[in-house]
Amino acid sequence: MRLRIMAIGRLRQGPEKDLIKDYLSRFNRTGQPLGLGPIEVLELEDKKGGGKTAEGALLLKALPANAKVVVLDERGQLQTSPQFSERLAYFRDMAPRELIFVIGGADGLSEDVLERADEKLSFGRMVWAHMLVRVMLAEQLYRAVSILAGGPYHRI
Repeated sequence: MRLRIMAIGRLRQGPEKDLIKDYLSRFNRTGQPLGLGPIEVLELEDKKGGGKTAEGALLLKALPANAKVVVLDERGQLQTSPQFSERLAYFRDMAPRELIFVIGGADGLSEDVLERADEKLSFGRMVWAHMLVRVMLAEQLYRAVSILAGGPYHRI
């Protein structure tokens, strides 16, 4: 199953981008033998500055109709890393063409995008900088495939 992280905004060179690249590379190496991957990042930018509504329109336009969509939202479901790995395996076993994780901009996601979501996931009730959420998601995706592969990365 192909995966994509769809995010508002462009990530500049720096430690966050380096971490994401490293975790997604690890994800692909570990996940592809498990039927998970490849994974890619698609960055969208609202150059006109239309806020949440304009960003939502960009996201909805880019989302394939047949993809499963998980949005990152502080009001979403809290999961442990093992639960997240089970959910990832569940999606894989459902055999959708693509699983897309959506990260909004600084103001969050529009109601239209939230309604399009198949699931809403939270990394806690605190609000995180959207650039950090990308790193956290990349790390949790790698941790999830490591758990599924029985690797030593995740220790209980």
